[in-house]
Amino acid sequence: MIHCSWEIMGAKAVTSSCGIEVLPKVPYQDPASFTHIAICGGNSYLDPEEDRDLSLYLKSASRMGVKLVGVCTGTFAIARAELLKGERVCVHWNVINEFRQQFPHIEATPDRIFLQSARVITCAGSSGATDMALHLIRQFCGSEKAQQAIRHMILTGVRMSNSPQTHFFEALHEIRDERVRVAVLTMEQSLNSKLSIESLAAHLNIGPRQLNRLFLREMNMTAMRYFRIMRLRYADWLLRHTNSSIAEIAADCGFSDAAHLSRDFTAHYAKNPSHARHTDAIKLPSSALAD
Repeated sequence: MIHCSWEIMGAKAVTSSCGIEVLPKVPYQDPASFTHIAICGGNSYLDPEEDRDLSLYLKSASRMGVKLVGVCTGTFAIARAELLKGERVCVHWNVINEFRQQFPHIEATPDRIFLQSARVITCAGSSGATDMALHLIRQFCGSEKAQQAIRHMILTGVRMSNSPQTHFFEALHEIRDERVRVAVLTMEQSLNSKLSIESLAAHLNIGPRQLNRLFLREMNMTAMRYFRIMRLRYADWLLRHTNSSIAEIAADCGFSDAAHLSRDFTAHYAKNPSHARHTDAIKLPSSALAD
């Protein structure tokens, strides 16, 4: 017995962010034929132009009571259709700043893997899409089918919707200077590498001294001090949200070894990493299926 099925719809072929061309099987179908309509995003979220046909289709589906599902940057399309008024949405940490810039009146959070309301489901995407799908299977097909899917996918469980994204991001919308914003974004993408002031300045086509002047004016500290604090904050996040060893966290945060991390961490937080982990750790939710 088939418990659920789907159609891949669209007006034209689209290219995914990894370069794979996806061909829709059918054009947009009657929304009443579906319980859910999922919008899967790609790199087009950077284009502020609205896809009018898609927006009209989503509005029609919403009027019929069909639940919309924003997967990764697919939430941008639902927002452009003006269907997220009064909603709190979940967005992947890597695009949260762009979403907030484009839609400043929509409350967006990167603190969980998906969010479900009466009208929409928004999902951070990536592995979180699997957890959301398993949640829906349990909701509509029952726990037994969900457990079968978990076993088939060689998983040990499924995360709840309020499980934290494994993320770290900076609030770029609060930074006024575009060059500093680009520098901070570059730092964010380079947390596990040894980034020098010279290479960072060269990336921006300015000199190291000018870059430090910009950071002192905007952030009240030099660029490399800001980068070191960013790495320490990421280490603190990993200590509280993961079971990784201190040596593994040191490597993930660009420190040469655990001793180097411990020295800088203690100087900044006035407590060593082990103490921070035992006193500040956030209890992670159970991996068991839950509503």
